Amino acid sequence: MSDAIELVRPAALAAAPYAHAAVVAPGRTVYTAGACPLDGDGVVVAVGDVAGQARQVVANLVTALAAAGAGLPDVVRTTVYVASADRADLVAAWDVVRAAFGDHDAPSTLLGVTVLGYADQLVEVEAVAVTPTVSA
Repeated sequence: MSDAIELVRPAALAAAPYAHAAVVAPGRTVYTAGACPLDGDGVVVAVGDVAGQARQVVANLVTALAAAGAGLPDVVRTTVYVASADRADLVAAWDVVRAAFGDHDAPSTLLGVTVLGYADQLVEVEAVAVTPTVSA
């Protein structure tokens, strides 16, 4: 985890598999678009497979963050969208995303939604990251 990020877990709130808040030191903020389950040719992968799509989404998120000079340990917040009303599908996506972050349990929101942007798309993740400012 970045030294610029303090994850907050108030004792007065129920334990959760994520921090309830994050405080960041001054730095460079990175906002990602929603990472989608697309391969290098722009084709949706793992059609019908929430966990398979979540794995591609995380890989694409890592790539986008790296291109912006950040990584998963720099993420201060995520939003995970799953095109399903079935809680098992939400949990399947969540388990993949959480595993990718390891001990860095940044605040996150998990949502079941009606539809996402691409045909056959089931999962999307957006993130906000903060990296230390670079000295000149």
